[in-house]
Amino acid sequence: MRIGRCVPLVVPLVVGCAVLPGAPEDERTLAGPLPGLSGPQVAEHIRGDEEFGRVFGAADGLGPIFVAQSCESCHPGDGKGHVVQNLTRFGRMGPSGFDPMRGLGGPQLQHRAILNYVAEVVPNGVTGVARFTAPSVTGLGFLEAVPDETLLALEDPDDLDGDGISGRVQLVDESDVVTEVQRLEDLLGAGLPPRVRVEGRFIGRFGKKASAISLLHQTVTAYLEDMGVTSDLLPVDPVNRQIGGFAADAVPDPEVSSSAVQAVVFYLRTLRVPPRRDADSEEVEAGAQVFGEIGCAACHVPTLRTGPSNIGPLDRAEFHPYSDLLLHDMGPELDDLYTEGRAFTSEWRTAPLWGLGLAERSQGGRSFLLHDGRASSLPEAIELHGGEAAQSRAAFRALSPAARALLLAFLRSL
Repeated sequence: MRIGRCVPLVVPLVVGCAVLPGAPEDERTLAGPLPGLSGPQVAEHIRGDEEFGRVFGAADGLGPIFVAQSCESCHPGDGKGHVVQNLTRFGRMGPSGFDPMRGLGGPQLQHRAILNYVAEVVPNGVTGVARFTAPSVTGLGFLEAVPDETLLALEDPDDLDGDGISGRVQLVDESDVVTEVQRLEDLLGAGLPPRVRVEGRFIGRFGKKASAISLLHQTVTAYLEDMGVTSDLLPVDPVNRQIGGFAADAVPDPEVSSSAVQAVVFYLRTLRVPPRRDADSEEVEAGAQVFGEIGCAACHVPTLRTGPSNIGPLDRAEFHPYSDLLLHDMGPELDDLYTEGRAFTSEWRTAPLWGLGLAERSQGGRSFLLHDGRASSLPEAIELHGGEAAQSRAAFRALSPAARALLLAFLRSL
């Protein structure tokens, strides 16, 4: 542990001990491995933790264009990122649909560059720009291990039950990367439930628009798009196409080994779930009832269950993410006119609410809520919920002050 240990100090004629501040209470700390891992699994988790915190420089393959220098810089303490590290995505809507403008460096902006290179800017002609605040990475192994069949059973694209909620799965086109991700997961024994193809495409579950099918897919994409670091799966450096795309960095590709990537994936897969606080208090339990009564649980589904897994703690386990991992129309209030996959520009994947009450601890003591951090409080975030959530927002507005306080107490306990 780097916190709360006794550090020996040797000075002339004196040997003392400087006691650092004690470790925070376990229920207020996001980081940590799943309980019940074997010894070798814990060792691999620790190795992945080290890779997650690794800071890349130009000599290691950073860039030539990039956003951040490490995974941890966007996910401090495995928690939610700060808005100063927001990612910027852009594109334009045309007669044939949404164009991610790959010929001009889209859809992600790399606004930093190594020495003697030129960073990107948002090009002319865009019709939509979205900014994404990095999410907490705890509990992701549970979300990955939910069977596709569960998500398909939750969706109701035509609102056949008439409740005003019409969530649907994101579908990711097959590509060389997606095919190779699936092959490697099978080859390396990731122990994930079998994938279900819908219309020849894969079901996405990670990212603001659910555009990544698994943690391996998400991780190699983040290495390349966020840090400009190549891997076996994505071996070509990002270059600034806006200025002609001249030569990339001088570091041989791939710049991160497959074993390092797999260690990071295992680390993310075996991080514990965000801890609850005061979950058994009468106030929090009453707030949970209000949460259900005003319809929030229709999208923020409290309980899911994993399928079979070769990681014991993830094997057919019940957990409480408060998400259905589906796309939902959130109305014009959250429509950035940007999208990915088959999602409409106003559709977003339901953000898991677990860890909500701890988010500001990794955001400098302030709340930056929703996909881009635009809301500074829970009531403000709820007020920006339109579309399918408009009925719940209206019900929230109609709550008595006492009932509203109970609801907020419940949300802060997550």
